[in-house]
Amino acid sequence: MKFIDEALIRIEAGDGGNGCISFRREKYIPKGGPDGGDGGDGGDVYLVADENLNTLIDYRFEKRFAAERGENGRSSDCTGRRGKDITLRVPVGTRAIDNDTKEVLGDLTQHGAKMLVAKGGYHGLGNTRFKSSVNRAPRQKTNGTPGEKRDLQLELMLLADVGMLGLPNAGKSTFIRAVSAAKPKVADYPFTTLVPSLGVARVDANRSFVIADIPGLIEGASEGAGLGIRFLKHLERCRVLIHLVDLVPIDESDPADNVAIIESELFQYSEKLAEKPRWLVFNKIDIMSDEEARERAEDIVERLAWDEDYYLISAATGKNVPPLCRDIMDFIEANPREAEQEKAPEEVKFKWEDYHQGQLAESELLDDEDDDWDDWSEEDEDGVEIIYKP
Repeated sequence: MKFIDEALIRIEAGDGGNGCISFRREKYIPKGGPDGGDGGDGGDVYLVADENLNTLIDYRFEKRFAAERGENGRSSDCTGRRGKDITLRVPVGTRAIDNDTKEVLGDLTQHGAKMLVAKGGYHGLGNTRFKSSVNRAPRQKTNGTPGEKRDLQLELMLLADVGMLGLPNAGKSTFIRAVSAAKPKVADYPFTTLVPSLGVARVDANRSFVIADIPGLIEGASEGAGLGIRFLKHLERCRVLIHLVDLVPIDESDPADNVAIIESELFQYSEKLAEKPRWLVFNKIDIMSDEEARERAEDIVERLAWDEDYYLISAATGKNVPPLCRDIMDFIEANPREAEQEKAPEEVKFKWEDYHQGQLAESELLDDEDDDWDDWSEEDEDGVEIIYKP
């Protein structure tokens, strides 16, 4: 299946149903009073994380989703039916962004997590709500409010413990093939990897970690060169970055300069990402002697003023790969993922003043122009029993 990590969709919550103006009409009860019911609330739009999905391709072609409108109120104090909600299933790791305001609405990082992205409109009120001792035949009602409508940007960000960084042909895909059952394409030309991929590296029977491979970066990627930096977002949730460096680049470039290029592109994309723990791992030591590989690595580290540990491996032969994986596992266990505090859902209260007062004022103005705003005269009060339906 094609890997799609971005999608733009239009979501529309349902409008609230209108209130009803109605009066009870029954034999022998000529003045039955108001019995107009309220409308129904509009349906909401939700996103739900589903671990069985791994792409946003479902939203590449179908782009508009609308919840059901609430039904209007009816006579006999019948309340309109609430509009049906719609639930859109997305992969775990999806971020929802309002495309107009660029506000991040939330992240779905756990299977089954549910997020409200468009609230349905509130119901209108029927004229039964407005009866009083001085207004026994109200001709007032309110309309339902419109539901929220927005253009929603969906971004899939892979959930992995370890992220791979490096120039094209540094050996990232070969490394993932060596430590996991994932089989990304491997070839001797740049940009063999075109989309991100995940692999599960198992250290022993009970310990494993997830590693993400993204397409290689080149100089100027932040300005759109190569495949750009759009795939760097998949590393934002990683706990440690493995910076794979080719000791013998095929283009005979300087490995130290190659490291500096990646560092520069990281900072231009996000300072937060650039400050994540990053390990230097020198690859392809199998094509030279151990002493030569060590000398080259020491020279690069010295020129970079790198004061952290580094590793020498051969992803193709697996040399020194198991110790690296064990160290990664130890680091992950020592630095557990910070639990993301999910915002408690805000209590939604019906706000009479905000949603209906304007409509009531307009309705009252119309009533003032009508001399017969009350169906009963003072003479009708004696001996008349007013019966309201429950």
